[in-house]
Amino acid sequence: MASARVMMTSTTTCVLSKTPFLGGLNRSNNRLFFNNKAVFATSSFKRSLFTCKAIFNPQQLQIKEEGQFETLDYRVFFHDASGKKISPWHDVPLQLGDGVFNFIVEIPKESSAKMEVATDEAHTPIKQDTKKGKLRYYPYNINWNYGLFPQTWEDPSLANDEVDGAFGDNDPVDVVEIGDVQRKIGEIVQVKPLAALAMIDEGELDWKIVAVALDDPRASLVNDIDDVEKHFPGTLTAIRDWFRDYKIPDGKPANKFGLGNKAANKDYALKVITETNESWAKLVKRSVPAGDLSLV
Repeated sequence: MASARVMMTSTTTCVLSKTPFLGGLNRSNNRLFFNNKAVFATSSFKRSLFTCKAIFNPQQLQIKEEGQFETLDYRVFFHDASGKKISPWHDVPLQLGDGVFNFIVEIPKESSAKMEVATDEAHTPIKQDTKKGKLRYYPYNINWNYGLFPQTWEDPSLANDEVDGAFGDNDPVDVVEIGDVQRKIGEIVQVKPLAALAMIDEGELDWKIVAVALDDPRASLVNDIDDVEKHFPGTLTAIRDWFRDYKIPDGKPANKFGLGNKAANKDYALKVITETNESWAKLVKRSVPAGDLSLV
C-alpha cells in the first residue's frame, strides 16, 4: 500500500547554475592538510558548485512510498508541491551555503536493509538493493545514518592519483551521518562535513564523507576531524572498520582504504564534494556518457 510522508522543504527546478562554494578553507596559507602534511593548494576551491536553483515554496515536498517495505516492488519517490515526481539525486540542491549541505537518508542507523537510490530508474527513487533477484541486507546493523549527497557523482572514467589510481564507482558520494537521531528513509537532513574516508571496493573508489546533522546536540562542538575524535571518540575508526569488514561474513575479502588507511580532514572532504559535483554537472549536461544512468 502506498503512503506519503510530508517533509517541510523547498521544491526545486533543475536550472543548472553555479553558486559560490562557501566551505571552511584555511585561508591563512591556502593549503589543505592530511596527516599534518600539505597535500595540495586550494585554488580549485575557488571554483563554484553546480546546483539546481531552489525555488522557495511554502508548500511541502512529499515523500511517497510505493509497495511494501522489504519487497522487490518497494520504492520511495520524491514529489514537488504540484505532485510531479522529482529526482532526489538530480533535483535536490547540494549546497545551502555557509558550509551546509543537504544529505538524503537511504539507510537509517541501527537497520540492515541495504537501501539505495536507483540511479538507473526514472526519477531515481530509493529502493532496496538486490543481487540475483534477492533483496540485500548488511550482515549486521549499520550504526550511523547512511545516504548520499545529491548532485554528486563518482566518475568511473576518472582515476584518482591520490588514492592508488582508483576509478570512481559510478554512484553519488556516500555520507555517514554520526548524530544521535535515527533518521527516516528519504529524509533530507542539513549537515556539515567533517572528514573523508577513501574506501576502495573491488578496485573502485567509494568515498565516505563523515558529517553531522546541524540539529544534533553536539553539532556546534564539531567542525573538523580533531573535534570528531574529541566529542565522538572512536567513531572514525569504527566507521572505517565497519565498512572494511562488512563483506567478510559473505566470504568476500575486506575492503581497503587509501590515504594511509586514515580519515582526511574537513577541507579534504570539501575538495571531494566539489570535484564530484563538477563530475555530476558534466553528467547531466551530457558532456560524458551516462550509460544506464537516469538523468531525470
